[in-house]
Amino acid sequence: MKLRTSAILVAARAHGETAVIARLLTEDHGLVAAYVAGGRGRQLRPVVLPGNLVAAEISARSDSQLPFARLELLASRGPWLAEPLPAAAIAWATALTASALPERYPYPSLHAALDALLDAICHAPSARGWASALVGYEALMLRELGYGGRVARPEGDMADLLAAMDALGQPIADYLLAGTRGDVMAARSRLRDLLERIQ
Repeated sequence: MKLRTSAILVAARAHGETAVIARLLTEDHGLVAAYVAGGRGRQLRPVVLPGNLVAAEISARSDSQLPFARLELLASRGPWLAEPLPAAAIAWATALTASALPERYPYPSLHAALDALLDAICHAPSARGWASALVGYEALMLRELGYGGRVARPEGDMADLLAAMDALGQPIADYLLAGTRGDVMAARSRLRDLLERIQ
């Protein structure tokens, strides 16, 4: 395996003293886990943040080996991680993606939708500008993985958006996140509570 591609970094877990196991969502190769040497070092720490868009050079000697990756930052979501609402939305979208998608199976529509959602979270003037896209992303993920996800995508009205989120919550927990380690749904609950406060 040897590839060069842009990718959305959706998860990073510490490994050893300074390395990181990164999970990268690519358009053509799906979700790829890779070892990033020095990922917790001073130079790469700002690069290895969930939500960041990176240029990745990924290589492995065999299909059974965990690939190595070299990453270069293309677009940072770091500045928005200091704001509670955008940070919660980025954390939920990336955690859902990293936990629900199978490895190395391409989902080009989900890649494009996540990239657009992260851009909206970072550049919309308020949550009303991206909350509908978040509901749409959740529904799209349910559909792409074969679990329905037919829900009307409300625009603007926060009460309708929260109702749509509530309708998708149980299918996400039951189908997409069943059997995952850790409480990924806690990130969604935190985001929903923050959205409810601005209603």
